[in-house]
Amino acid sequence: MKKLLSLLLCLLLASCGISSLEFSDFSTSMEVVSSIELEKYLGTWYEYARLDVPFERGMTNTQANYVLLDPDDEGRTRIQVTNSGEKNGKAKEAKGKAIVLKSEEPARLMVSFFGPFYGDYNVIALDTENYQWALVAGGSTKYLWILTREKELDLGILNSLKARAEKYGFNTDDLIYPQK
Repeated sequence: MKKLLSLLLCLLLASCGISSLEFSDFSTSMEVVSSIELEKYLGTWYEYARLDVPFERGMTNTQANYVLLDPDDEGRTRIQVTNSGEKNGKAKEAKGKAIVLKSEEPARLMVSFFGPFYGDYNVIALDTENYQWALVAGGSTKYLWILTREKELDLGILNSLKARAEKYGFNTDDLIYPQK
């Protein structure tokens, strides 16, 4: 019975657009940041805003921490991802890994928190001068995050990021703000 449930879970995840090291057509249709210095991108980011997704539903004070790992067997850049937050007053944490599949596109990564299943992680806007904010999209219009180094964000920047997201079909009216 456990094997059957595991198989069903794997099939469900695969049908939800989570792939094994292949970007979705939606991801490849988006333009990612052309210049990103991963060393500057590493560290802690607050989740300023996000679309509501089941794996984060009800979480507040969410943040992500990125740490560079040794390259994989194929020489690709790997990053440890630690997402944390609070749900019902209790601390929650999820650890995963990200891989840069193509060195010429370091702003397009694959992220996994569950075994061999990966999801798309596309940096589609970034403060490339000071690395204070980023707009990250997943493999469909269901996954969008605005990340910041501080818990606050200038309204003009927020509106600009929302406009960029809307260009790709994201419904920014549905954004939630987990730091508030």
